[in-house]
Amino acid sequence: MSPEEKIVAMGLTLPAALPPRGNYVSYRRVGEVLFLAGHGPRLADNTYRLGKVTSEADIPRAYADAQLTGLNMLATLKSAVGELSRIVAVARVIGMVNAEPTFTKHPKIIDGCSDLLVEVLGDAGRHARAAVGVSSLPNGMTVEIEAIVHIAT
Repeated sequence: MSPEEKIVAMGLTLPAALPPRGNYVSYRRVGEVLFLAGHGPRLADNTYRLGKVTSEADIPRAYADAQLTGLNMLATLKSAVGELSRIVAVARVIGMVNAEPTFTKHPKIIDGCSDLLVEVLGDAGRHARAAVGVSSLPNGMTVEIEAIVHIAT
């Protein structure tokens, strides 16, 4: 089953890759390495899921936002390389959570993206990762995630 078929089997839809909202590119390819810009939980109408994580009660909502962010990242990857099966390895993921200073469960939120990448890409989706809390994110979004990906030439 292809990664795209796995997404459908999970009951999810791969969104269209949306253009950046600033003076940057969504990705930069350097040889067999693709650097993904920070992505957020952007919806098809170009709005974001917003909010600050304040307690463990917010984890399910923010996990879903990280999963949506992962789908947006996969959409960008597909637009960059054509087929998600060309991904050799997701090397590194850096996840930032818009959280109150007392919140410390950032990894549980970024797991939304990590779990998606592994389910869709298998072992190629396993990655090194950082999950950190920040005091704010652009547009007030809950998460921002970037990645470094090895692709087949």
